[in-house]
Amino acid sequence: MSASYNNSAWFYDRLSQLVYGRALINAQVYLLQFIPAGAGVLIVGGGTGWILEELTKLHPSGLKITYVEVAADMMARSRQRNTGQNTMTFINDAVEDVYPGTKFDVVLTPFLFDNFTAETTGKVFRHLHQLLKPGGMWLNCDFQLTGKWWQAVLLKSMFLFFRLICGIEASKLPDIQNLFTTNRYRVIGGKYFYGDFVAARAYHQPGAYEVPATSPA
Repeated sequence: MSASYNNSAWFYDRLSQLVYGRALINAQVYLLQFIPAGAGVLIVGGGTGWILEELTKLHPSGLKITYVEVAADMMARSRQRNTGQNTMTFINDAVEDVYPGTKFDVVLTPFLFDNFTAETTGKVFRHLHQLLKPGGMWLNCDFQLTGKWWQAVLLKSMFLFFRLICGIEASKLPDIQNLFTTNRYRVIGGKYFYGDFVAARAYHQPGAYEVPATSPA
């Protein structure tokens, strides 16, 4: 993929908070409660890595975290985060080119798929699906359109901005919900933010392996 968030690494977090307040942060933090102790966690597209410190507050140790980020400047910031006694593997590459040699209990994709065309979304989804253990959990945050006029306006402006600055390939939201449904994922938790424009959902994949239950706060 040609998109690069290196150009926005220094202002990305501040810009998101200027536009959305804490909505994008709160959506991601909401999902962290579903991660059980001792899990192997794959985080894809975590940006500047602030989420690692939030995850460490819940799990100061015991997690095996693989952190994949394609933008080198974002990755450099992520490496500076406090990750406690958790085991960290940082991979600076496009996720579809990453073959970690293991499968994960949990996959976390915060605002990943809105960067892609439908074709790339399908490719990335299938790749991540193969990296998740049967019975594992997939935590996903993304934007959604619920019929409110301002959502479409804001989304169009967002796509235009990041195409110009970062070269993302997307111009509309992919139908990520359909991919989860088609692959038999079941929603076990969800919450909406910023006038329902931001959706955080926890999915469970039926299978022989079952991630230990975690009761949402």
